[in-house]
Amino acid sequence: MSGWFTVDRLDRDTWILGEYRHWEETHCYLLMGKDRCLLIDTGLGIADISQEIQNLTDKPVTAVATHIHWDHIGGHRYFPDFYAHEAELDWLRGGFPIPLPAVKRMGLDRCDPPEGYDVETYELFQGTPTRVLHGREVLDLGGRRIEVLHTPGHSPGHLCFWEPQRGYLFTGDLVYLDVLLADFPSTDPAAYLRSLEQTAALPVQRILPGHHRLDVPPEILPQMRDAFRDLNEKGQLRHGSGAYDFGTWSVRL
Repeated sequence: MSGWFTVDRLDRDTWILGEYRHWEETHCYLLMGKDRCLLIDTGLGIADISQEIQNLTDKPVTAVATHIHWDHIGGHRYFPDFYAHEAELDWLRGGFPIPLPAVKRMGLDRCDPPEGYDVETYELFQGTPTRVLHGREVLDLGGRRIEVLHTPGHSPGHLCFWEPQRGYLFTGDLVYLDVLLADFPSTDPAAYLRSLEQTAALPVQRILPGHHRLDVPPEILPQMRDAFRDLNEKGQLRHGSGAYDFGTWSVRL
């Protein structure tokens, strides 16, 4: 399974683990504190991310997902201590709204899997979190505090993670440079706008997205907010209205 993840250092105690051999190019983030670590998202789960983490730290690690989609929680099986938002607990108990064959088609068709891996063996992660999140919690890692923001829209329990001391905002699927998805039945375009308004009000210095390019300028937050506001004023911020291109990013409703 070696060679699946890229491992890059953001700063002295923050690491980025990327899945660039998969078309979604998911990013996972290891945040190290003095006492423990937080792993934001764990990728598809077709390679053991815990082996990479063990090479970086010997401290206890809590996994947390920006949301309970297959490309963000697959590696949770390697971390007994994990958190999830209350709105998506049913998805961890067999209630995920997309059937497994469709997940395999959407999630794994454009994938260069590790040698010897059989895509047909892929299963959705299921489990019971050690802590249920609601938003507004502060996760203390020891000298490093991470604020939990409930940012629904892409999914009902979507979370962003805000580190005010460094100006880092870990945005999951709320903000990235590619096609934003708000067209599934489980998405909510109006809530998406409210979440963009919430995050655009923060003094963000660095956006750490869930997918694709890592050079996301903080200025994209008010730009996305304003674009969503404009769609809303035109009556287009609703399911089925179409796809809208804004240059470095687009949204599908």
